[in-house]
Parts: sequence; C-alpha cells; structure tokens
Amino acid sequence: MSGMGVFAAAVIGILAGWIADLVLARRHSLFIKLLIGVIGSFIGAFIASRIDLHLAGFLGELIVSSVGAILFLAVLGLIRRPA
Repeated sequence: MSGMGVFAAAVIGILAGWIADLVLARRHSLFIKLLIGVIGSFIGAFIASRIDLHLAGFLGELIVSSVGAILFLAVLGLIRRPA
C-alpha cells in the first residue's frame, strides 16, 4: 500500500468512526474514532462481499466502512450494557 493509500484509509476510518458516533450518539476521541472506523471497514467489507455488493471509490468505501462501524458500535453497546 502506498503512502497515499494509508492516508486515505486513515481519513476514511476517521470519517466512518465519526459518522458512527453521530448516528449512535456517542462521544469518542479521534484515535478511538479511527479504530472504530478501521474495524468497521473490515466488518463492512466482509458483509458487502457476502451479499455481493460492490461500491467503488471514496464514497463507496466510506459508506461500507460507516455501516460496518455503526454495526460494530451497536453490538459493542449491547455487550457492554450493564445488567
């Protein structure tokens, strides 16, 4: 992966984590948003490949990563919820 690819992946990760934070009304630091976005991109890419969905370009990657990040935070919220 080239230097620009790593930078673009970091930007998409931060944006996806930020979108997930907004949708689920959470407040995390920039680093945590990056981690949420990166994990979400893996989850989103896995789900998109399973349902044979192909979204190309920056916007497509952002959508897939954001959906994955939202699902990740939602499941994490269910697991970490106090009894």
